Amino acid sequence: MAQITDFTSFVAVGDSFTEGMSDRLPDGSYRGWADLLAARLAARSPGFRYANLAVRGKLIGQIVTDQVGAAAGMRADLVTLVGGLNDVLRPRVDMGRVCGLLEEAVETLGPSCRQLVLMRSPGRHGPVLDMGRARMEELYAHIEVLAERHGAVVVDLYGAPALGDPRMWDADRLHLTAEGHHRVAEAVWQSLGLTAQEDWNAPLPAAAPAAWLARRTDDARFARRHLGPWIGRRLTGRSSGDGRAAKRPELLPYEPPREP
Repeated sequence: MAQITDFTSFVAVGDSFTEGMSDRLPDGSYRGWADLLAARLAARSPGFRYANLAVRGKLIGQIVTDQVGAAAGMRADLVTLVGGLNDVLRPRVDMGRVCGLLEEAVETLGPSCRQLVLMRSPGRHGPVLDMGRARMEELYAHIEVLAERHGAVVVDLYGAPALGDPRMWDADRLHLTAEGHHRVAEAVWQSLGLTAQEDWNAPLPAAAPAAWLARRTDDARFARRHLGPWIGRRLTGRSSGDGRAAKRPELLPYEPPREP
């Protein structure tokens, strides 16, 4: 458990999970757990500064090249690093290289901040995540080793029953809903040693099971709209984040999103 609680700055590093997909705001932009956490930290610290360098679709090598050095140079109190999942879900992956790059990132970011936070990301059962589950667990085991070695906090969301509920996931079955991101923000908050405001892993109310035809219709819609295009990008080496800039590339005073 972290002992530092007076954070005055925060830099988030990673991919779509940290960018905030699919916690969509009315203007079409994404919020997500990192923005929610920044808002709560800012309420405790006047002049609080926040940067979010995460970009959807990025592999760990791209995160190291494009984000890690910039984040380290900001010398923030708090840095979160979540990456590697896009690598392990690819058809072919060199896990030794992925783990080595993650270690390089931790070795760069750890000394640059007062508290580094790593994460065992949540997962649900389904064709996309299940095919990479063994590699996910290998990655997460390595994260535990790195955290122990470098004094990082690990937020363990993997296997959390509440976040495994299909209702916590958007239609693409890869990104959390607004409720899911809200719970992740609370989990990180508690992992930093801050006073709990709720039980982030509390189960959702029971729901009646969907009818067989409704499930099959939903599966077919998911395959057509999300799974097929996702596989196509993997096979061609394209990414949803190609050409996309970070939404908060500079460490600036936090301002909440404007109401429409």
